[in-house]
Amino acid sequence: MNPVGIVLVSHSAQVAESVAELARGLAAGGAVAPVAAAGGGPDGGLGTSAELILAAAASVDRGAGVALLVDLGSAVLTVKALLEDGDLPPDSRLLDAPFLEGAVAAVVAASAGAPLEGVSTAATEAYDYRKS
Repeated sequence: MNPVGIVLVSHSAQVAESVAELARGLAAGGAVAPVAAAGGGPDGGLGTSAELILAAAASVDRGAGVALLVDLGSAVLTVKALLEDGDLPPDSRLLDAPFLEGAVAAVVAASAGAPLEGVSTAATEAYDYRKS
């Protein structure tokens, strides 16, 4: 069975890549689900790029769905617009989850073979992680 793909959308290319690297590292120990970072604007500065998001989603799509996690406002709006327009792969879903903790939970769950619903649940449950 193919894994769910994960796309991390941030206003910063460095943040998206760093979170992807951390999530991959924490999910290691076996096969790791495909993860792609879509960070920054088209010019390489801060921002959000629909083109980068579409390319990242296409690169991780294995037919089991694509989970998208985002950091802030315009990233949310851009992903929602892409979903509404039907531009993303079938079974793509914007996850309502904290960016870092949700990304780690999503990648771990997807790497363990969870379906899209399970990946979504794992990422969303990251809101309940307490640090004290």
